[in-house]
Amino acid sequence: MTTRCGLVAVIGAPNAGKSTLVNALVGQKVAIVSAKAQTTRARLLGIALAGETQIILADTPGIFAPRRRLDRAMVAAAWEGAHEADAIVLVVDARKKRRDDLEPILAALESRRERKLLVLNKVDATAKEPLLAMAEELTGAVAFDEVFFVSALSGDGIPELKARLAELMPEGPWHYPEDQVSDASERLLAAEVTREQLYRKLHDELPYDSAVRPESYTHRKDGSIEIHQQIVVARDTQKAIVLGKRGAMIKTIGETARKELAELLGAKVHLFLHVKVEENWAEAKDLYEEIGLEWVR
Repeated sequence: MTTRCGLVAVIGAPNAGKSTLVNALVGQKVAIVSAKAQTTRARLLGIALAGETQIILADTPGIFAPRRRLDRAMVAAAWEGAHEADAIVLVVDARKKRRDDLEPILAALESRRERKLLVLNKVDATAKEPLLAMAEELTGAVAFDEVFFVSALSGDGIPELKARLAELMPEGPWHYPEDQVSDASERLLAAEVTREQLYRKLHDELPYDSAVRPESYTHRKDGSIEIHQQIVVARDTQKAIVLGKRGAMIKTIGETARKELAELLGAKVHLFLHVKVEENWAEAKDLYEEIGLEWVR
């Protein structure tokens, strides 16, 4: 039987729902999701199966106007994910009226030779007429080959999109084993799960200037996994927020992350967290490598 395998780059502005879409196409969680913009930092591959076809989905950071080194590294990772893809999927939040953040992406897409699909996401929260007007406007700016209307959260339109992506993949052997759903190491995935909980619990209080550094990841003889991680923040005031009163907040973050990791990894997890203040962590080259980003000058 003929097998197919190909790469699909999933790009878009911050908070368009790219990670939720990748998770929906894979059929389980492989990328962290948060209401906080720019949650995805490094390029992550999600691996979806459709019959004899393996669809490798590059979940990329949101593309935006970069100001800091970290921003530049994230935008570079996004476009790297689109390099030599068999198809590019532009995910757009259908609820947003202003689309200034899409202009640079549309301009860059115009000259791309890959097959381009427009995916209007969150359509369950949008009236039909504005949706059609938006689709017309965007296809007028870039020659998209096809348009899909989906809700990555509810699953509406996902089977149709997945089936079409499978058809577009070229013939060839699979690149990954059948049971593999992501290219992220368990060590990096564990750090991402903790970072997701950090954002969820402290969405308003904690600014974007935080990271989770994986320190150690050990399989114990009893089959359980011992994980040590460092939460890095830029200021002492942020450390106090993460710790919470008498350490209550970091305990909650750790407990929630531990439960999710145990479910994802299928094993008992012992998670140890501590907080470090590192004023210029966003300039630390070693940290970029640890969280899966290239150092960009």
